[in-house]
Amino acid sequence: MRIGMRNLKVLLRSLQWLAFIVASSIVAPIAIAALYGMDPNETARFVQRTFLVLGLSGMVQVYFGHRLPINEGPAGLWWGVFIIYAGLGPTLYGSGEETLRAIEAGILVSGFLFMILSVSGIIDRLSKLFTPVVTGTYLILLSLQLSGSFLNGILGVGYRGEESVNLKIFVICLFIILFTFIFAEKGPRAFRQYSVLISLALGWGVFAILGLTEPSKVKTNKWLEVPELFSFGQPLFDSGMIATSVLVTLLLLTNLIASIKVVEQVLLSQNRPVEKTRFRPAGFMAGINQIFAGLFSAVAPVPISGAAGFIATTKINTRLPFIVGSAILVAISFLPKVMNFLSGLPAPVGYATVFIIFANLMLPALTAFEQLENRSTSRMIIVLSLFVGVGSMFVPSEAFKDMPPVLTSILNNGLILGTVVAIVIEQFVSRLGSKNTERA
Repeated sequence: MRIGMRNLKVLLRSLQWLAFIVASSIVAPIAIAALYGMDPNETARFVQRTFLVLGLSGMVQVYFGHRLPINEGPAGLWWGVFIIYAGLGPTLYGSGEETLRAIEAGILVSGFLFMILSVSGIIDRLSKLFTPVVTGTYLILLSLQLSGSFLNGILGVGYRGEESVNLKIFVICLFIILFTFIFAEKGPRAFRQYSVLISLALGWGVFAILGLTEPSKVKTNKWLEVPELFSFGQPLFDSGMIATSVLVTLLLLTNLIASIKVVEQVLLSQNRPVEKTRFRPAGFMAGINQIFAGLFSAVAPVPISGAAGFIATTKINTRLPFIVGSAILVAISFLPKVMNFLSGLPAPVGYATVFIIFANLMLPALTAFEQLENRSTSRMIIVLSLFVGVGSMFVPSEAFKDMPPVLTSILNNGLILGTVVAIVIEQFVSRLGSKNTERA
């Protein structure tokens, strides 16, 4: 009986992880598919391939990489590359199809670069740059950058092609957010851990009852379908895309390091033992995962810092539920009917369900800031970095249209720009301080 109850708990916690991964990852492939004019069938297959890669990547990392319960999600930087090249690509490569082949090649190149940087030990040197000041700044910028998308999502802006606020959707989403928060704090103790799963089901059900969901346009009689390799065609290697891949890889390394450090902080705060940080294996396996994405023509993954918010909110901090949840994701990626059903998840419901989780990302940053030693200098670094990073979020992307895509990837990404500024200033201040000490 006890074994049965234990297995049930593991299953429910695994489904909770599955719900979180799906809700936080579904928007990216659907948005990219729309940018490149994919039809409903192509979109469903793109989602299918992306979920397969996300599930495999999570399992690869938890067994051979960082060994932490951190889900993989579509990398925001690669999402940005898809967006930028949707406009530039036809001019550079002649068509959207050729552009996708070039991005496919760029993701493969990124995978090999990850491996080289990890084997050479460069990732260990980079990890030393991620002090509490830099990690905290990164988390605040990440929360601020995501807040725009989340607010648009829960207001219904862009849903069903509407560019105005939908009050009905907003009220439902507000109810979902409040329900998730209250249930996680005050709900029955035995069910608090499953607040995300329950909120997702409840929100989706309310949307269906009120006729706010859209019937699937994909019709298939297949119950089993193996995702195909190189769905976009043979990779198209191009010097410009390779240069972009080098920059994206270096920036994704910072994402990887930050996500590992943040999740470790949360696990330690919950008295969970954490083994010595494994940056090199994590970086090498991240390269394997990028190659998976290139082979399957999917959105390349990266460990998601939002896992820290998920663990902090649900208290699900062991590896087994995460492993089972990732395995379920891999399994259902071979089932077209299930993937078509998941592709129908209303984006506003997804945003509302994980709203509290991503909002919680700021908490570790604020805790870290309270423990700083040289507070006046640290505050100056934080303020300058936030000022630059947040400011760049308000610069319209059209302003960078005449700039090289490599520079655009940095200057048009407040998260990366602000984090780089924090690293540069802190290193400059620390070296200046050490020189003054030597002179004294």
